[in-house]
Amino acid sequence: MSQTYDVIVIGAGIIGVSTGLKLQQEGKRVLIVDSKGVAAETSAGNAGAFAFADVIPLATPGIMRKAPKWLLDPLGPLSIRPAYGLKILPWMLHFWRASWKDRYAAALKAQADLMALSKEALERQIQQVNGEHLIRREGQLQLYEGAEEFQAAMASWEVRKAHGVKFELLESPEAIAKIQPGIAPRFTHAGYTPEWKNVVHPKTWTEHLANGFTDLGGEITTQKVTAITPQSDHVQIVTDTSTLQGKHVVIATGAWSKALAAQLGDSVPLDTERGYNTTLPKGAFELKTHITFSNHGFVVTKAGDGVRVGGAVELGGLHLAPNYKRADVLLKKAKDFLPELNVEHGQQWMGFRPSMPDSLPVIGFAKNSQQVLYAFGHGHLGLTQSAGTAELIADLIQGRDPSISTQPYRAQRF
Repeated sequence: MSQTYDVIVIGAGIIGVSTGLKLQQEGKRVLIVDSKGVAAETSAGNAGAFAFADVIPLATPGIMRKAPKWLLDPLGPLSIRPAYGLKILPWMLHFWRASWKDRYAAALKAQADLMALSKEALERQIQQVNGEHLIRREGQLQLYEGAEEFQAAMASWEVRKAHGVKFELLESPEAIAKIQPGIAPRFTHAGYTPEWKNVVHPKTWTEHLANGFTDLGGEITTQKVTAITPQSDHVQIVTDTSTLQGKHVVIATGAWSKALAAQLGDSVPLDTERGYNTTLPKGAFELKTHITFSNHGFVVTKAGDGVRVGGAVELGGLHLAPNYKRADVLLKKAKDFLPELNVEHGQQWMGFRPSMPDSLPVIGFAKNSQQVLYAFGHGHLGLTQSAGTAELIADLIQGRDPSISTQPYRAQRF
């Protein structure tokens, strides 16, 4: 007879590990299962940012007027691989509907609520795992080319202000250089968010949380889950090597969650934002803060001792081969924008951001079982919202009223 755990978390990325850690801290006996191990996918190669200022969903009113221009550029900030065009169509229809004013307003509130919770939850998490040495509190610069581009962004800064985001607006290259020297003078304006935080390295941070989890008695195993079957008093999980039992199961497998949710009766419009980056070695650039080139769709940030250049959105699913020309384009732009950047000896990477059309994650119970919960679909905000998601899942499993409503994140909202 298989051992029965209080909770089995499927997925050892930042969401799964944070959730497992929180439940273990609350006295649950938790097993984390992953097909490749801790931080083996997107949680290893992302920008490492806690982007609490990014409260605005991608599907904004009027965005569909801009989308064709972007989509026609195969190397632009938002593109669809031609071979994936028909498959992504249902997702795009949901995305279009999410951009309507009524849906957008609701998504904005839900995103802001989750951000506020996650910001507070992160500070609790940092203290609980003695993780301050792995946090960089160095702010973020969001850069604009000229007054017209800057003015066009004012509405987004007003939205951030309304949701409590602290920032300073800069209106000269000289003001920008006081925070980050070495930026090309074509960038004349910026918004600076001083409370923005990064991790030293996303993989290191996730591994640190995983170590805290096992120190408390939590278990991690490398197995591939193939089937999930709710029973009367537990959930049975079949893997490639064993059968496991949990009183509750949390599906936190990021971009790979769709097929598992389908086994529980939930058809979720989950797809992937394929992100590309290049990590440059130590000494590539003297970076003092996280830099966002929002109108070009990429960031420049620290990753360990090196510098990571990455971003953009490519809708292409899980199976098409990477198009590393996208990483090349981002690196070339970064060199143009940061003339002193040394772009030699970089290491390229591509990862799968689990993306929902309304930019909100899936957090809550499966349609046909109160024993199975979902925690996936965070897009490019997985690290940002990981601690908050963990607290919400813990509340639901423990039978507590969550600190914010989980209704907007239900799998069944579509």
